[in-house]
Amino acid sequence: MNRRSPESQVDRFRPSRPPSGTDNFANLLRDPTLVVQEIVARELARRGFADLRPALLAVGQHVRASGSRVTELAARSLLTKATVVYVVDELEKLGYASRQPDPADGRAKLVVPTERALEAERAARSAIVDIRDAWAVLIGEQAMATLEAELRGLRAALWPELQLADRDEFHLALRSEGK
Repeated sequence: MNRRSPESQVDRFRPSRPPSGTDNFANLLRDPTLVVQEIVARELARRGFADLRPALLAVGQHVRASGSRVTELAARSLLTKATVVYVVDELEKLGYASRQPDPADGRAKLVVPTERALEAERAARSAIVDIRDAWAVLIGEQAMATLEAELRGLRAALWPELQLADRDEFHLALRSEGK
């Protein structure tokens, strides 16, 4: 059996394009985010979800398990409602989403992920773990742990009201996975 060396595993999780602009604060946050999105799309293709293009992921990643309204998806993805409707149509055709009546408002529809979408989400989460581990090889595990802790601190400071909601959602997700 021919196993890849750790270096080649790390290379698989490197960006395919140079960073944008200088190393100012905003670019330091944006560039790694764009690289993660690029690599996740590439990894999803390797794992059987080649039809999920980055443009579809830009919206699809915001669909909640319980369903999301198009207006919410537009706000979260920073896209126009018309663009989101187009993307949701495509996600529906590909079998990643369905539209269902909103129980809170019979006139509205919810975009709900299908089982295929949930499989893709699991594959994407696995890819993110692989990216994190590969990048830890590049900068060192201690540096990665420090970076994650500092980013969690920034997140908590920016959205203090979400701390309990995130914790509850995390524990619900663990329970549903049987952990």
